[in-house]
Amino acid sequence: MVKIGVLTSSRADFGVYLPLLKAFLKDTDIDFEIIAFGTHLSNLHGYTIVEIKENGFDVKHAISCMLADDSEVAIATSAALTSMKFAEFWANHKNEYDIVLCLGDRFEMFSAVIAGVPYGVKFAHLYGGDYSKGAIDNVYRDGMTHASIMHFTSNQKCAERVLALTGSKDRIEVIGILSLDELEKTHLLTIEEFRSKWKIDLSKQTLLISFHPETVNADKNIAYARIVKTVLEELYNQYQLVITMPNADTNGSIFRKEFELLKAANPKNVFLIENFGNQSYFTCMKHSLLLLGNSSSGISEAASFNKYFINIGERQTGRVLGKNIISVPFSPELILNKTKATLELGEFKGENIYKSEGAVNHIISKLKSISI
Repeated sequence: MVKIGVLTSSRADFGVYLPLLKAFLKDTDIDFEIIAFGTHLSNLHGYTIVEIKENGFDVKHAISCMLADDSEVAIATSAALTSMKFAEFWANHKNEYDIVLCLGDRFEMFSAVIAGVPYGVKFAHLYGGDYSKGAIDNVYRDGMTHASIMHFTSNQKCAERVLALTGSKDRIEVIGILSLDELEKTHLLTIEEFRSKWKIDLSKQTLLISFHPETVNADKNIAYARIVKTVLEELYNQYQLVITMPNADTNGSIFRKEFELLKAANPKNVFLIENFGNQSYFTCMKHSLLLLGNSSSGISEAASFNKYFINIGERQTGRVLGKNIISVPFSPELILNKTKATLELGEFKGENIYKSEGAVNHIISKLKSISI
């Protein structure tokens, strides 16, 4: 039997992990424990530890380590606090797990992982090797790659970058995107069920919006948020806007405030969602006309629902992009023109380049077969 620790710091990484965690529950050769921290315990971000439990999982360890602020000093302090809390955690649990899963590129996840390095904790990193020009996440992602002994990447280009970073081709596996692995098996809500749950009518023409701050050019986020607001003001009388709220990155509150102003100006056509969960999020994506923003979900998941993604700014620059991605700079006129032109195209007819069959089984096989 292999014992696995699973680090989850946000609604986003938990949603990615979900198919894998469900498979863990059914596998008698795997014992796993969920270690929840970061925004999972933040009221501002929806206290999403509840979602973990609602999906049928126990949270073995819950570690509170986030300040209720997204300024630069608050982010730095939260990172330091996370490392301090996990220094104590790993001191008491360093020998409990054969391997610990970490995922993505968040500063909270990085802080938890780096605190485990002096204790010799063995980490397996999901989704290293990506590069995003407009986000400081590269620092965190690459740091976790260096701290890990196993690597599961979304595509071959990422695998090659992990190889360049680590200097070793051992234990690098290309798996695609986990959330796509069982997408066809996911029970989506009907329009009626969705309306009952969220008070949003997806039979109306809907745009799904998801924006996060650019953390490399953080001083430009005020201007960027105002540009986004200007664009959405041009759209919200003709289309219903469903906006998923920003994550805990530096200056995320700047976008939040602009979205709240939009909601106040047009409450019947603007909906702000703190945490959809996979089922509702995918249901909304299915029934939306297109996605607009700078979220990684648009890069990796939109094509599976035959949707185009208007990718704004440089947050995702450097990622491998499918043919459904329409990239545009932060310019109100260009964003509106691209959006209107893309709406005329209808549905995207191509394949999702991130789709890979059997990602869950691939990971489980490697976790079981490789001698740690």
